[in-house]
Amino acid sequence: MSLLLRCLPLLLAMAPTPGFSRDLLLGVSEGTSGGTDHARVILKYGGLAKALGGALKADVHVVFVREFAQLEDGMKTGRLDLAMARPSDFPARGLRDYGYQYVATAKPDGQCFIVVPKGSPIKSLDQVKGQKIAMPEKVSYMSKFCAAELRHNGIDADKQAVTYVREQEAVIFYITNGFTQAGAIASYSGAARKWIKDGGQILHKSVTQPYFPMIAKKDFTKAEIAAMQKALSELSQSPDGEAVLKSIGITGFDITNEAKLRQLLNWLGCTDGGCAAAKK
Repeated sequence: MSLLLRCLPLLLAMAPTPGFSRDLLLGVSEGTSGGTDHARVILKYGGLAKALGGALKADVHVVFVREFAQLEDGMKTGRLDLAMARPSDFPARGLRDYGYQYVATAKPDGQCFIVVPKGSPIKSLDQVKGQKIAMPEKVSYMSKFCAAELRHNGIDADKQAVTYVREQEAVIFYITNGFTQAGAIASYSGAARKWIKDGGQILHKSVTQPYFPMIAKKDFTKAEIAAMQKALSELSQSPDGEAVLKSIGITGFDITNEAKLRQLLNWLGCTDGGCAAAKK
């Protein structure tokens, strides 16, 4: 296959739409997920950009935001007209600190799973207290998420024997090899999907919190926000829309999650005006 043919979908995704004179940037951050690049992200989210563009009568261009500092700066300066990002605390700060407006969150919501090995004598969350726990890096969003869930259930992670590991797959390794008695992983992670597929035991599921939120600059009108929400809500109602959702890896969009997203930082314990996640 020629280079032109391989690049044709990318070229079509970038081509201006006849009759649209307004250009908007949709910044997409997938956290620390590896194995991707700008071209793949444009193709992955090109259908979403087209749906948003149709609702706004504008050309929406996807921009891959690899670095968190770049995402923060894009919101702070308003260079990003729209942003869809994980970890979720970044869009939450976009609402709180930079005047962005809520558009939607991805379905399903995110959770922290507390997992234990098969045959574990630990049968309830309160029995985790005093046990060795494996968790993602302490600076990561999911570590903060799981620590908050434990804290809200009377367990202080800072007073536990916690081993922090770089990858969530390593959490599973520590549990299955007996290095820790419990572990904490994200419900939407590959580690969680494999754990469930292999029949792993989930001891506790946290409260749900918004996942992969989309926010918009403050200068969008209420009518434009409503138009985008309508377009996103209707994606699951058509084969083309389903293809867009499948490409992104979600089941749909929730336009009713604004209150939960706005309280997320307080729930995490980010009451100092910061609490920026350094990792996914």
